[in-house]
Amino acid sequence: MEDLVLNWDLGTGGLLLLAAASIAFLLILIMAFKIHAFLALMITSLLTAVAAGIPFNQLMAAIAFGFNPTLGSVMLLVALGAMLGRMIETSGGARVLTDKLIEWFGEQRAAMAVGVASLLMGFPIFFDAGLVVMLPIIYAVSRRLGGSLLTVAFPAALAFSSMHIFVPPHPGPVSASAILGADVGLVLLLGLVVALPVWYVVGVLFSKWVARRYDVAVPSILGGPSDDENEMESNPAFGKIIFLLVLPLVLILMNTGLNMFASTQEDPDAFKAEPVIALLRTLGETPIALLITVIVSMWLLGWGMGKAGTLIEKVADSALGPIASVVLVTGAGGMFGGVLRVTGIGDAIAESLNSIGMPVIVAAFLIAQIVRIAQGSATVALTTAASLMAGVVVDGGFNPVEVAAIVLATAAGSVGFSHVNDSGFWLVSKFFGMDVKTTLKTWTVAQGLMAIVGFIISFAIYLVGGLFG
Repeated sequence: MEDLVLNWDLGTGGLLLLAAASIAFLLILIMAFKIHAFLALMITSLLTAVAAGIPFNQLMAAIAFGFNPTLGSVMLLVALGAMLGRMIETSGGARVLTDKLIEWFGEQRAAMAVGVASLLMGFPIFFDAGLVVMLPIIYAVSRRLGGSLLTVAFPAALAFSSMHIFVPPHPGPVSASAILGADVGLVLLLGLVVALPVWYVVGVLFSKWVARRYDVAVPSILGGPSDDENEMESNPAFGKIIFLLVLPLVLILMNTGLNMFASTQEDPDAFKAEPVIALLRTLGETPIALLITVIVSMWLLGWGMGKAGTLIEKVADSALGPIASVVLVTGAGGMFGGVLRVTGIGDAIAESLNSIGMPVIVAAFLIAQIVRIAQGSATVALTTAASLMAGVVVDGGFNPVEVAAIVLATAAGSVGFSHVNDSGFWLVSKFFGMDVKTTLKTWTVAQGLMAIVGFIISFAIYLVGGLFG
């Protein structure tokens, strides 16, 4: 919405006050008046847009700015992932995989095993897509172990989050690397050096504390099988379930590898346009990879096992109803964050901080962190901070390790303290069956710890890199 002209200029202070008031108003609607999150987010988004001075004739465009892209991307991933999860769940595949994990690792290490599997899957798969695919496994292992869902869910979710925010080929670190002139390969290696300890400290150690403190039951988003759907149970072979989990991983990794290889060619666009390459890249796009996997699951767990087509259709259809609320609330979270973005609050805060004159790596982290808290989007926070610091970094004479460390510190800032203006906050809240208050006390704090631990490790890399520069 580059052509948006506000009716009045609130200034940085006014925009900060408006953002704080909007978040407080939203929390009051949800927590005190018990208004459904979707309605509360929509009401707050509209009032915030009006208060910010967005003209009435552009009000719906401002609302759609964050809602439409969030809903579009989330709807495909969640719907396809829920269908895949439903097929695995009703066939008995989740139980088969759970039994095997516990047989191999023991009950004490089962949650860790799910977390490690999520780390591996999280290399090429985005946070939301990976979480949806792993959801039936998380639920099944949690039911088997008993106790709080967070014992299993947090190590898995934070594994996907750690890989998504710190490690190329995910878009955030790749974009920041391009903007700041960092070597993507070096950022990948050092990103693992940051992501793995961050996951262990927050995803394993902190998650154990959270799970002891908050007893969260397994939600019924995927539902329980109906009498008809019990006919789907076939106790599929362990290898089939592993294949279904690995298939989207391989397809998406193929897309990622081809894109990275294209960047080494003299004419990347021409390479990508070659028919065979274009086809393979399309098969590896996340929604297409999930669609292929859903169809394959219907064959391996349904048609190929002699199950009736009407039964498979009923199982697939039953996956969509329960996730409608998840999709709409997540889209509305994107709407609220989008309204805050079009008011210009992120740019105003970033420019103010950039003028203070603190060390580059600290400034990059703080700009990304505050912009993230103010407007919700980690990607916007990361690219905003990187863009503002680009000139200083390019002219600063930093060596490749130092530049990579600045990228990772900026990424750390962009992940911190996810809350009600972040669509990912609502995805976690709904998938894990937590109310807003509990999600703030658990997920928001965990994301803040990820930012702090990530920055400490990135800063240590920066200092070590300076010694050998």
